[in-house]
Amino acid sequence: MPYGITIAMFWREHNHPVAHFHAEYGEHAASFAIDGTLLAGSLPPRSMRLVCEWAELHQDELLANWERVRNLEPLVSIDPLP
Repeated sequence: MPYGITIAMFWREHNHPVAHFHAEYGEHAASFAIDGTLLAGSLPPRSMRLVCEWAELHQDELLANWERVRNLEPLVSIDPLP
């Protein structure tokens, strides 16, 4: 994702019950449910809005990647915001 925000899913978390991803911006880090709901951490307001907008646009792809993580399969890249 551009704008200096990094998005990741981690293999070691494949047994977590809530499908989620992580976002980092500078020294800020947060975890989000696939629908963009903040689970933990924080980001600056603008970064938070961008991550939530991106998650809303790519929910199906995020869910597909979560299933890949659960099956220990390679992830597929998801397009950034334009």
